Amino acid sequence: MKSVKIEGTKRTDLGKKATRQIRSNEGVPAVIYGGKETLHFSAPVMSFRTLVYTPEFQIAEILLDGKTYRTIMKDIQFDVVTDALNHIDFLELVEDQKVIANLPLKFSGQPQGVKDGGRLELKMKSLHVRTYPKHLAEHIEVDINDLQLHGNIRVQDVVAPNMEILNSPRIPIASVVTTRALRQADTDAAAAAAAPGAKAAAPAAAAAAKPAAKK
Repeated sequence: MKSVKIEGTKRTDLGKKATRQIRSNEGVPAVIYGGKETLHFSAPVMSFRTLVYTPEFQIAEILLDGKTYRTIMKDIQFDVVTDALNHIDFLELVEDQKVIANLPLKFSGQPQGVKDGGRLELKMKSLHVRTYPKHLAEHIEVDINDLQLHGNIRVQDVVAPNMEILNSPRIPIASVVTTRALRQADTDAAAAAAAPGAKAAAPAAAAAAKPAAKK
């Protein structure tokens, strides 16, 4: 499991003025909750970059006054005007307490439907799971080798040992759909198959019409 180490400073003054001062000094106010106590702290904005600006799931090891807290990021706030990082909430990992986390999906294999001319569409990038901290993983792997043309892999098809998946089970996470080229090929094939029958029907229709014309 990947982790990011962040060295912070505990906060005693939680007022608006102190918070503005932290941000003006290129710091970010943050909080750790879920453990024995709620801890308010701040750290330089640069120390959060590899944690915030990545799709990867990582553990945040936050060092405060010589003690390290193992946490996961739960909420991020950005400035609505400047898009600057404003505040982060962290949940402390307690071994005997389950946590809820968003784990990225990692798709492996080459779908059979793509080999047959279809196009792979990925519907979801992560899943919402509940599990104990020891079972947290960097990603959930999904094998898509057997995915057929017009087929779907749904949430209920995902194998995630020791995890409870909280997303609706019927939601598709990956599909193989028909491409324009494949649709055109099917149309051309259907037209070619119908052509001999059309040619055979024309003389029969003409022969049937001649007696009627004599009458």
